[in-house]
Amino acid sequence: MITELENADLIVDEIYGGSRNGNASDDPLPKLVGVDNQAGFRHLGQRPKTETLKLIVLKTSLKEPDWPDNLDSETGIFTYYGDRRTPGELHNTPRQGNLILKYLFDAAHNPNFKEHFPPILLFRNTGVYRDVRFLGLAVPGASTLGHDDDLVALWRATGQDNIRFQNYRAKFSVLNVPKISRAWIEDIKVGINITSEYVPTAWAEWVRKRKYNTLMAPHSLETRDKYQQLPSSPTDNKILDLIYTHYKEDPYGFEYCAMEVARLSLPDIHDWELTRPWRDGGRDAIGTYKIGTGLGAIGVEFALEAKCYKSNSGVGVKELSPCVRIVVASNIH
Repeated sequence: MITELENADLIVDEIYGGSRNGNASDDPLPKLVGVDNQAGFRHLGQRPKTETLKLIVLKTSLKEPDWPDNLDSETGIFTYYGDRRTPGELHNTPRQGNLILKYLFDAAHNPNFKEHFPPILLFRNTGVYRDVRFLGLAVPGASTLGHDDDLVALWRATGQDNIRFQNYRAKFSVLNVPKISRAWIEDIKVGINITSEYVPTAWAEWVRKRKYNTLMAPHSLETRDKYQQLPSSPTDNKILDLIYTHYKEDPYGFEYCAMEVARLSLPDIHDWELTRPWRDGGRDAIGTYKIGTGLGAIGVEFALEAKCYKSNSGVGVKELSPCVRIVVASNIH
């Protein structure tokens, strides 16, 4: 953990710790990059216009179920939800975060907007005081997304009153920049960005050419062990026990249950059907998974195998050996 913040470089996945006073002064970001200690959307420069912002910090906990910010390390795409979390006009928020998002993506889609763009630094809470982990240097959009897909206004509704409102879901790409030098941060503070001698190459290429050099980190672990498959909370364990007790004598019914769980987890499953309960070749369900959107979407065939095991068991390679030909395998245990 790095605590000498004023002179520190930003290194991907490094933890930066603040003080231990138990209040807002513990936040390391003011010393680390010069932003304030309020909320998840912070900045240097004058908001909300892109051309007057020097730097943007997005901080997330990645733990809000209603607004599931997420970093997909395999694709390098970071999903971030805006700051309209209660009913109201989409862009009318106290810190103008949603308006900043709108201007950022408008500028990113404008090929003539090249010489100035505020660097976007991603951080997440670690759960220890107000320490943060640096996730990387981000830019709006992705090479795999169209202009209509990278910033989308989604509808939500409040629980009791059922009042509808919109909030943004933004997609960013984390650039292949393992370290941001302190020298570049100091240049950014005084308004020197793309012309700094310390500017990362991947950042300069995106600003000037909209070229995405994304940081992708495929997982090296191919199969999950027993403890990674089983839940950690007592409530989730009770749910598994109920499912097992209900279906242990009805394997065909469990296959239907497993398919429904797969559909909840993978909403792009387009169509599906259960196979016959005998001589199914190890496939309990088959169907089509849709990749892409609109007229360019394609359907990929998949197969599912369901195993109704006690919660103290794990699903390993041996149990899935009949599935060597399968594109996608899903298991409930």
